[in-house]
Formats: sequence, C-alpha cells, structure tokens
Amino acid sequence: MHTTLCICDVMPRVQTRSRLALLLHHREVGKPTNTGQLAARCMPNSVVSVIGVREQPATLPPIAAHEQPLLLYPADDAVPISRYAQSERPVVLIVPDGSWRQAHKMRRRIPGLAEVPCVTLPELSRTSYRLRSENHEGGLATLEAIAGALRVLERDGEAIEAALLDVFRIMVDRTLWLRGQLSDEQVTGGLPQAARDANPRSTAARRHTPMSGAAGDRFVGIAVDVLERAPRGLGDDEERDRGTEQRDTGERDQQRGPTDLAE
Repeated sequence: MHTTLCICDVMPRVQTRSRLALLLHHREVGKPTNTGQLAARCMPNSVVSVIGVREQPATLPPIAAHEQPLLLYPADDAVPISRYAQSERPVVLIVPDGSWRQAHKMRRRIPGLAEVPCVTLPELSRTSYRLRSENHEGGLATLEAIAGALRVLERDGEAIEAALLDVFRIMVDRTLWLRGQLSDEQVTGGLPQAARDANPRSTAARRHTPMSGAAGDRFVGIAVDVLERAPRGLGDDEERDRGTEQRDTGERDQQRGPTDLAE
C-alpha cells in the first residue's frame, strides 16, 4: 500500500483475555493484502510464527499449562467455538494463515497441532474482503474469522469484533481506491488528505506493507529474513512436481486458509 494510505494511525489496540497465535505461511509475509498480520498488530498479546522457512523447523508457539489451545480450522472433528465461550482457562486461538492447501499441511506437519481441538465459527454474514478471490462458500478473510471467534470468546466480544472490522474495512477500501475501484467518497473513514495531494494512482507508488512502520517494528526482521531465505515450499516439501507447483501458484492468489469456518 502507498505510504500516504498507511493505516497505522487508525489501528485499534485490542485487549483480550484470549491470545492469538497466528501461523503465517511464509508466502504471505510480504503481501500488503494479508489480513492475519493486521489482526495480530491490533492485539498486543498476539504472537506470529512464520511457517515454511527452509531449514527452520515449524513449531507451535509456547502454550502455558493453564491455557486452552484451540485451532480455528474446519476439520471433520471440529466443534462449534461456542462450546468454549465460558472456558475457565484462557484460550490460545491458533489460526493458520495461508491457502487452504497450506493450512492443511500445517496441521499435519507442525508437531502437536493435530492434537489441538479444532473449532468452527457460527454462520456469519458474507465477507467484506474484495481484494482476493474466494472459491469457498461462506469464506472469510483471516481477520474476519479472528474477529468472529473473539466475538464468541470474549466478554466484550461485540465491541472487539467491531473494532477489528472497522480497520479491516479501511484497509480494504484504501486498497480498492488505489486500484481505481472506489471513488474518494466511497472510502470507509474517508481518504487521507496526503493521498489526495499525492494522487498515488497516477504515480509510481512506494509500497508500504503491513510489516513496516513504527507499529510493525516487531515483524520487520521476520519479513526480511523470510523473504531472503524461503523462496519455495512449506517446510521440507518443495513441490518437486512441476504440475503441482503450477497449480499451487494459482491457489496462492486465491488465498485464505481457515476462512470457510461456519458450523
């Protein structure tokens, strides 16, 4: 995203009892349209683990004995997340962030993840995410799925969901405006004056990813390291079959890991 459209000044600081553990596929690290990282930046008690870095074993983030881990993933044995709405133990919400195929691999290959209970969301309204295609009915952007889960798990869930979705809509609308798909008046929250003055739609844009800026300093090192070291594959599976690799390229553009999360 162009620097004049930066959303750092409108990002909420969301305090939650639940803790977000985002499992970010390395191919999502530098994408300005990724929404899982945006959710993590809004939640100070979150942790982001980059998955698929060559020669770096994929592991679960530390989970304390008093915490209840839950995997937001529509597996066959998944249960409604509402069963944990009154959990006495603080929830660690583990969210795979990548394509459906990448998310499936994560569950199989990250030690201990297959043993974590899987949960699904209640039926939600249609996604507001219009930056990537979604082929799964009821599919959501990662941030939308996280916001929906926190609505169920948190005492102030509705307010938390609303705060996350507000900044999500701003990010989506500013990106669509940059692509020429929205007018100035259609942008949620209004268009920054700096963007009006610079008119980045008519000039070469300086890219500003969700990793950069003061609020994102804790991810900058990860981004640089992963982009340099992990050009392919998930973990040690490098998709040696060329036909599979070509198909996977299309899947990456269609995005969304645990997005079709209706019960």
